[in-house]
Amino acid sequence: MNSVSRGKVWLVGAGPGDPDLLTVKALRLIQQAEVILHDRLVSDAILGLANPEAEMLYAGKTQGQQEEVQEFIFRMLIDYAKSGKRVVRLKGGDPLVFGRGAEEWERMLEAGVEVEVVPGISSSVAVPGIAGVPVTYRGVADGFAVITGHLRHEGQEVDWGKYARVDTLVILMGVATRVAIASELIRHGRPAAQPVAFVERGSTERERVVVATLGEVAAGIVEVANPAVFVAGEVVRVREKLLAAATQAILA
Repeated sequence: MNSVSRGKVWLVGAGPGDPDLLTVKALRLIQQAEVILHDRLVSDAILGLANPEAEMLYAGKTQGQQEEVQEFIFRMLIDYAKSGKRVVRLKGGDPLVFGRGAEEWERMLEAGVEVEVVPGISSSVAVPGIAGVPVTYRGVADGFAVITGHLRHEGQEVDWGKYARVDTLVILMGVATRVAIASELIRHGRPAAQPVAFVERGSTERERVVVATLGEVAAGIVEVANPAVFVAGEVVRVREKLLAAATQAILA
């Protein structure tokens, strides 16, 4: 325990769900923490690695209560750290990718609390990749964008037009709004026939991949369950090639 100072907050990325994908540092901190505030997307398998004496606080947000819960998180982090506790703020994926981690970092510094960021594997690239959908592929996709699936941000409508020409779109938190997102992308010129993939519970034993077209999603006929990563782009077709090659290798 001497390697870890007291009265400090670590913003730790838990990765996409598989505990084997934790960083060595993240695992060590989870096992040493006295207090862990964790999000909804942190898997039970990862929470099970925590110090059995640690105080576990659920900090998942529900629609309409985001700001209230976020203020609770700020308060708990500050209070526990100032009481001399080793506090891990555990977030799914990477703590600075759509997790409000930078806001928590800023608030801690304003309160005089020491903070350290421990990056995690982001679900935005790891989940599609594990499922056989690389976000880039030579001759198919030269780049990608990671976007939140919320239709409004800071009171402003999202301008989906600026994403329409990006080769690969990776949309997080976009299951509930998938019909509207697909419709907007088509309206701004993305082909309705373009393939899309939803990877549910990526990297876990319950992983499920749903492949469709952008037009089918816009028509509301594609059933998907949360949590899932939404990928739109020609790279989705690469998965078919990889599956075919894998099958051929097995039969050879």
